[in-house]
Amino acid sequence: MTSYIIRRLLLIIPTLFFIMAVNFVLVQAAPGGPVEQMIAKVKGLDVSSTARVSGQTSETLATQDHRGRQGLDPEFLERINKLYGFDKPIGERFVMMLKNYATFDFGDSYFRDTKVVDLIVEKMPVSISLGLWTTLLVYMISIPLGITKAVRDGSKFDVASSSVVIVGNAVPSFLFAILLIVLFAGGRYFDWFPLRGLTSDDFETLTTWGQIKDYLWHLVLPVGSMVIGGFAGLTMLTKNSYLEEINKQYVITARAKGLTQYAVMYGHVFRNAMLIVIAGFPAAFVGILFTGALLTEIIFSLDGIGLLGYEAAIKRDYPVMFGTLYVFTLMGLVLNLIGDVMYHVIDPRIDFEKVDS
Repeated sequence: MTSYIIRRLLLIIPTLFFIMAVNFVLVQAAPGGPVEQMIAKVKGLDVSSTARVSGQTSETLATQDHRGRQGLDPEFLERINKLYGFDKPIGERFVMMLKNYATFDFGDSYFRDTKVVDLIVEKMPVSISLGLWTTLLVYMISIPLGITKAVRDGSKFDVASSSVVIVGNAVPSFLFAILLIVLFAGGRYFDWFPLRGLTSDDFETLTTWGQIKDYLWHLVLPVGSMVIGGFAGLTMLTKNSYLEEINKQYVITARAKGLTQYAVMYGHVFRNAMLIVIAGFPAAFVGILFTGALLTEIIFSLDGIGLLGYEAAIKRDYPVMFGTLYVFTLMGLVLNLIGDVMYHVIDPRIDFEKVDS
């Protein structure tokens, strides 16, 4: 197992390089970069994201940029390019970025006048908090529900709960978030929960117990929307894993020996059926953190990595964009490796070294 882990760790390097290279080329090729936005501010031209959404083509933006550059002092343009590092060739900029990122030096934000690593450290707790709570609740709901559906397969409970699962699987979490806001955050009916943020303005003045309640109170709607949109797939995975194990010969033998249903289900079936579910926890956390948290942070105005990355993309804040991409990609690759290791920990019979060979 040690050699497998070493190989996977070494594989992270080219994978990370390829992902960063593809995204670097795509972002650099897109119109409306930081230099263009600075020129737009000086000339009063509209090359913002609003202009792109409103239907202006890249040719129109390029024409505006060209006109803007024509009316500016060349020395001023040179200073702008140097400010953002665009006075160097694209290949040299990419190599310099990789060297800096190897030591987690992401540079300074273009528009926040703050080190990117400080921004990431500041915003990370919010995203981690959402991801962890959502993943834990999804597992706490999906595993018992999936097991019950498998044991009572074909019953009225199985059919009724399947309807809920289908709805949860079909409707995106951000639509549930909007619905929860309308229903419970003063949108139209009840005003039970706060609309934005993870803490109240007077959080620092509250007692310890008061801070805990305030924090959990703010988590109800954002985490609730992500759980509703995320439990369906895991529930069906748990059910199908259990059904597959229940029909195997060793379960029939255990029942023939007179073991109780509880002893069979949790003493024999649980470990084998839960292998893929439990070992997939790191990957599930990554998926929730990458996909669900972004829109949830935007909708509920939660100051996390997702909202930071969204604002950076709108403003073309390249250091923040690539810094968050690098951190998230590295986290995903490492957590996927941890997921593979968990397969072996839960069931030592699984040997990835033999599979690779």
